[in-house]
Amino acid sequence: MAYTRGNLAVKEKASQERVTQQRYKETTKVVTRRTGLPAREKFLYLITLVAVIVVGGVMMSRYAHIYDLNKQAQTTLSDVREAERTIADLQVEKEKLNNLVIENARKLGYVEASGKDVIFVPRSTSTTNSTGTESSSDTANK
Repeated sequence: MAYTRGNLAVKEKASQERVTQQRYKETTKVVTRRTGLPAREKFLYLITLVAVIVVGGVMMSRYAHIYDLNKQAQTTLSDVREAERTIADLQVEKEKLNNLVIENARKLGYVEASGKDVIFVPRSTSTTNSTGTESSSDTANK
């Protein structure tokens, strides 16, 4: 301890400051308050959000429409393939029936006409009926 102006009971001020600094630690806390967004900025964010949602909805609807068109095209192609199979089966059946007609005609006693035995039957556009003269197309329609 140092001698200060003849009074031993007085402490040095430097040591007092060190002691007080050690006892109390003054801290300052900075409190920042967040201010709310201005109304214009909120409105801008809202408009942006609505625009993004609308664009997304339009894109989703377009993709759904494209998906639907692709599905219809696939269904149509499968229907066409099925129809082609059916046509092929019916053509085979037609050939079998044509062969059966010739066999059945031979069984019934019909003979194939040769080049000399060809009979020409003139086509007439009108036939006579008990009610009068009618064209063949009128008779076919009745």
